[in-house]
Amino acid sequence: MKKIIAALAVTVGLATPALAELTFPSLSYRTGPYAANGIPFADGYADYFTLVNERDGGIGGETINMIECETGYNTEKGVECYESTKGEGALLYQPLSTGITYQLIPRVSADGIPMHTLGYGRTSASNGKVFKWIFNYPATYWDGASVAIKYLLDENGGDLSGKKIGLVYHNSAYGKEPIRTLTELSAKHGFELLELPVDAPGQEQRSTWVQVRQQKPDYILMWGWGVMNQVAVQEAVNIRFPMENFIGIWWSGSENDVKPAGPRADGYKALNFHAAGADFAIYDDLEQYVFSTGKAAGAGDQQGTVLYNRGLYAAMIAVEAAKKAQEIHGTAAITPAQMRDGLEQLEMTDEKMTELGLDGFGPTFAASCENHGGSGKAAINQWNAETGTWEVLTDYIQSDQELIQRLVEEDSLAYAEENDIELRCQ
Repeated sequence: MKKIIAALAVTVGLATPALAELTFPSLSYRTGPYAANGIPFADGYADYFTLVNERDGGIGGETINMIECETGYNTEKGVECYESTKGEGALLYQPLSTGITYQLIPRVSADGIPMHTLGYGRTSASNGKVFKWIFNYPATYWDGASVAIKYLLDENGGDLSGKKIGLVYHNSAYGKEPIRTLTELSAKHGFELLELPVDAPGQEQRSTWVQVRQQKPDYILMWGWGVMNQVAVQEAVNIRFPMENFIGIWWSGSENDVKPAGPRADGYKALNFHAAGADFAIYDDLEQYVFSTGKAAGAGDQQGTVLYNRGLYAAMIAVEAAKKAQEIHGTAAITPAQMRDGLEQLEMTDEKMTELGLDGFGPTFAASCENHGGSGKAAINQWNAETGTWEVLTDYIQSDQELIQRLVEEDSLAYAEENDIELRCQ
């Protein structure tokens, strides 16, 4: 088995330890209709671990071993990857799929292995009183929906009454996640919500955009992924929908989503909870220890892209949580339960981000027993087709916490009752 682990580590460009102590599986998808978006995230995730191994000698003197398992963004394969890797000493899972997340929540909870779903998954898992093993900071889908509406309120002088807002969404657990929040927000702010589902993988959307042309929404929000995003942007261009009125969630805001439409995608907007680009000190270290030494994952051509940076961010949080766990428990060879404690007591300050070479990269947040969802802040970015870059339009906007916390409480407590879960943090 150690030979298999070593071979996998070499495949993704990681240093191969004689005995791996800290194991982080990567449930990736480098194949299938979502590969264009899965690849840069997987590369960033792997490269950060490689950097920590090469520059720091691992975490607290313990080498990181990353096991990559291909899911193809398929829920069944994702569960198989979990079952085949959990016995290797896995400390944390980050499945990069809401569908896989829903299937793994009861499994990781029963097995006592933490799971971090960075800005995706089940929003109500942000209630640590119910979901002991699940974390989804720094923001959730319900935060994203609220931030988008807050932005549109600001754009319309605080009044959306009489406006029509369309939601083009991936017809899956992922895409349906914001509907409840947007329904509540429509009642609160007086806009009409138009639901427009798109079946996976999303290559055929003509009928959806015929509805858009007929219904004439003032704005469109999109919860898409992979090829669906590219097709949606192109279809919006085809019917001349104004790009500045089209806003994607953070999984619909990568370079891959807009470049195929060329200059006509100019002005498209998307949420994000971290920065894009390579203008951060950490990239100097990546160049020295990873890129120039031939240890980069994949083709080594994704640096600075939105999803590569998101992979870096996810791995960085895993490493910082592991450090926190080591500090709490006074041991470098931490267990999954101790890793969970590190995740629950993690605090990301501006000072810490600067120390990590990520000054200004993302919002601050602090987890706690009750709060596994973070600060709930996101910014609005806009695509500049001429420069080929995402430009930041706003500061980080705070979501409507009063509304969202009520919805989180309702949903999570119902889950606790259905599954006979005793509440924590009392």
